[in-house]
Amino acid sequence: MGLAQERLYTYDDYMAMDDDGRYELIYGVLYDITPAPSWVHQSICGNIAVQINNFLHGKKHKVFTAPFDVRLDPDGDDDTVVQPDITIVCDMSKLDPRGIGGCNGVPDMVLEIISPSSKQMDRLTKFQVYQKFGVREYWLVDPATKTVDVNILTNGKYVKTTYNRTDTVPVRVLEGCEIALADVFEEIREL
Repeated sequence: MGLAQERLYTYDDYMAMDDDGRYELIYGVLYDITPAPSWVHQSICGNIAVQINNFLHGKKHKVFTAPFDVRLDPDGDDDTVVQPDITIVCDMSKLDPRGIGGCNGVPDMVLEIISPSSKQMDRLTKFQVYQKFGVREYWLVDPATKTVDVNILTNGKYVKTTYNRTDTVPVRVLEGCEIALADVFEEIREL
């Protein structure tokens, strides 16, 4: 849920914040994303990131894990900054050239790991934001059901395919890359 605020914020306002919280900015509304995610969330994120990173070894594409700022419209209103759990960038010119910022523009793929507190944000708000700005591939990983919804942008709308914990999922923006979900969910099999 957005924070109570008197006005809409911009990226400059976001960068000027001097507390230790973690926030996302969507259409000028600040969302508090602290505290840190659970160990299950972190484990799943790490397992996916390792598989992608291993595939990308020696390639020009990059994978990033949160916290990593993604400015979806730096040349427009610049009032939307998200921190997906995993971000894949294929166009290196979108990375902050100073090496201190994140992605300035729409990444090729984002992945969010759903938690009880983020379910509505990930499935509705961010879904609409990512679709609107043209993120080609959006994954929603659900630890509770051990499933992954893969949303592929087709003619401006997401088309969803759901995979279960025994499937191997192709990463469409990285030809030849596949994620083995049995390895992703291995630590939480007994939960």
